[in-house]
Amino acid sequence: MTAAGRAACVIGWPIEHSRSPLIHNYWLKTYGIAGEYRREAVPPGEFRAFLQSLAARGYVGANVTLPHKEAALACSQPDDCARAVGAANTLWLDNGVLRSTNSDVEGFLDNLDTCVPGWDRGLGKAAVLGAGGAARAVIHGLLQRGIAHIAAVNRTAARAEALRQRFDARVHPCGWQERNAALADAALLVNATTLGMTGQPDLDIDIGRLPSKAIVADLVYAPLLTPLLRAARARDLRTADGLGMLLHQAVRGFLLWFGKKPEVTAQLRALVEADIAE
Repeated sequence: MTAAGRAACVIGWPIEHSRSPLIHNYWLKTYGIAGEYRREAVPPGEFRAFLQSLAARGYVGANVTLPHKEAALACSQPDDCARAVGAANTLWLDNGVLRSTNSDVEGFLDNLDTCVPGWDRGLGKAAVLGAGGAARAVIHGLLQRGIAHIAAVNRTAARAEALRQRFDARVHPCGWQERNAALADAALLVNATTLGMTGQPDLDIDIGRLPSKAIVADLVYAPLLTPLLRAARARDLRTADGLGMLLHQAVRGFLLWFGKKPEVTAQLRALVEADIAE
């Protein structure tokens, strides 16, 4: 397939909310690459067959969002990162072989590196809220950076315990009733739940328990300034928002499909911010 004919897509159910086409088509236009990035609404029962027909549909690869990330792992040849997280969000065809990775890990880390340079130097403890795919990606990234103690806080104790079993003893399961106590000596707090998202319940947490030099990251990007981030900034804590992670996680896929490593610029961020505001 020639570069002029390259196309990729994002697969989900539902998928209308995805900003991925806005991001990737902006990069295609910016770098003068002939190609296209589309949305594909695919129900769970049709997902495997859709992946098997990617090449026939003219696709060189795809992003995968809810509810397909675990199925994508099973339907592809995952790299070590996707295998460790237990979910895949980026797929590409390699000489007919469907391969996968999880770019949420590098998206989370690259966004933190951009927003709070040097954040991981001497960072002893992090608290992560949630136990789903996003939380697993965050925890895997933190372990890669050598964080020695990760408090995994979740409403369901068994799911928090499963994180310790998936990773290692540096992950310490905590019940939801322990969430405020877990912040007392945490240098980093990450919200990897949907709490605080538009249309979802609020995140009830006392960030006054955090140390004065703590960092707060929220993976939610609608609204851009979540109540958690607003409260953190009111305390003059350093923050990283979910939109930055969304933009940075897109870089790997674009490089794999279109052969160019794109930049996350202020212009791109402004474009997506305006779309979210609408």
